Amino acid sequence: MSNQRLGIRWGLCCLFKEEPITFAIRQATHLGKLDRPRQLAQLSATVLHNGNSLIRAIEFCHRQGIGGFRVNSRIFPLKTHPQLGYLLEELPEYDLLDQTYQQAAVLAARLDIRLTFHPDQFTLLSSADAGVTARSLAELAYHGEAAERIGADVITLHGGGGYGDKPAALGRVVALIERLPDSIRSRLALENDDRVYTPADLLPVCAATGIPFIYDVHHHRCHPDGLAIEEVSERACSTWAREPLFHLSSPKEGWQAANPRPHHDFIDIDDLPQCWRHLRITIEVEAKAKEIALKKLADELSAA
Repeated sequence: MSNQRLGIRWGLCCLFKEEPITFAIRQATHLGKLDRPRQLAQLSATVLHNGNSLIRAIEFCHRQGIGGFRVNSRIFPLKTHPQLGYLLEELPEYDLLDQTYQQAAVLAARLDIRLTFHPDQFTLLSSADAGVTARSLAELAYHGEAAERIGADVITLHGGGGYGDKPAALGRVVALIERLPDSIRSRLALENDDRVYTPADLLPVCAATGIPFIYDVHHHRCHPDGLAIEEVSERACSTWAREPLFHLSSPKEGWQAANPRPHHDFIDIDDLPQCWRHLRITIEVEAKAKEIALKKLADELSAA
């Protein structure tokens, strides 16, 4: 579904709707009942399964003309859990899983499938709570390790909470970014959200830190700041030294709904900004129907 006329690389997010490619997780409550050797054996099997699924996902994207894939953050399940966490080298099948993930990295590079990560909403750089910050830095360290292993070039993060003083919160974000190791900082990108931080809030942070800005137009429409989509798109692109990454989704119940934040199964073609259609960018499609939504959007764009 690559569309050279539009110049867009489309990105699929994390999971599949119909294609039989699955990424497994492990439950801490179950593993906690086992002794350490059995914990590591089950974790090893899951990490290996997920590596093989990543290879299949990359191959699927290539066959379908999809140029990007956002990797599930739990591809190494419970990696940072306080009691059950582990080093990959501890896993009994480490040599095989290391080979599998190397194969995934080489394959993605050869087929030009862009891989990214998006840690969950609890990964915060803006919190004044030292415990929250420590756990967030551990999550980022994990994502940096995973990204380095598979060749992912983006770790997407929201600004986090405002805590009643957004300038102070963003000051903490800037201070922490400056302390991050290159394995994380070179991949980190900040995305506007639909409740707290707008493009107008985050673009100055990106300018100050050299961290690129991911423009989520759905979030901006839900939480506007007076900036036009065209201006934000141009400024967002200028923050990237490589191919810019944007996010696209449509509201589940339409723009007139009381709450337009939840994502629809599909993309309304009218929600794709006109000014994006001739940019050389990656657009990750955040639609519940996953690969089915991407195919439908491509078909509609081709017919337009």
